[in-house]
Amino acid sequence: MGDVLAGFHAVWEFESDSVLIRYERGIRTPKLFQALGERRIPLAAVEGVTLGPGRRGTVALRLRPRPGADPLMDAADGQLKEGSDPYRLVLPAERETLAEYYADELKGLLTESGPADRHLVAAPGAPLQFKAYDGKASFDGTSVQFRWSWTGASSTKWKAGDQSFAVAELSGVEWRSPEVFEGHLRLIRRSAGQAAPTQPDQDPAAVVFGLGYGPVHESLPFAAAVLAAVRTRGPVPAIPAPARRDPADIAERIRHLGELHQAGLVTDEEFSTKKAELLAEL
Repeated sequence: MGDVLAGFHAVWEFESDSVLIRYERGIRTPKLFQALGERRIPLAAVEGVTLGPGRRGTVALRLRPRPGADPLMDAADGQLKEGSDPYRLVLPAERETLAEYYADELKGLLTESGPADRHLVAAPGAPLQFKAYDGKASFDGTSVQFRWSWTGASSTKWKAGDQSFAVAELSGVEWRSPEVFEGHLRLIRRSAGQAAPTQPDQDPAAVVFGLGYGPVHESLPFAAAVLAAVRTRGPVPAIPAPARRDPADIAERIRHLGELHQAGLVTDEEFSTKKAELLAEL
């Protein structure tokens, strides 16, 4: 079609086989949109188009993605608020006729429906990272790293130590929005050996969110990128040896470990073992 339709927070450019969505920047634009920047949505990833009334004299044009076609929406699992839906374009009500025209044009181009057998929309690119309440999460495209915070991590996670998970070890990702109670990101392992702890704050394969920690615009693209890598995983290259850490950071971790030991949350043996591991990182 080659036309452009501008809304309040995004511009849609219609092409013969896709819709290129360019999200605007600005203080009123949802942070998730700003983080995404732009996305190309192949028409093969879309199974429907709707047009309906919005709020305060607006109309909303929305694409309905096929299940399994977009790792971002798969990871979100229906938890995004309406205003943060990246497939929704809000326009002034006086442009309803124009929006209806494009909706009809799009409907005539759609040929696919039902679950997709692979991701058709590109995931956010690595490297990605965000700060959770109990640690820092990072993803370099081949492995996920969890580095625990001494101010927020549970004694269980401190005993387990910082974690590294190769994509090949994973079967999925569980994302629970930070905007609801007990938000978290949990990695689902292919062979965990035993059931994961019910509470994510006790699970070394999960990080928990909180007020200001793990915001949607940081943690959801992260979850989508990991999920996409899991779905398309191939040979995982060797992971280079970690760089040696700042001695001050190691000293602080040992101090916190000592506090856990004095409080009876860590045994003598666990304290000695973990202290030796930390000293070996110097």
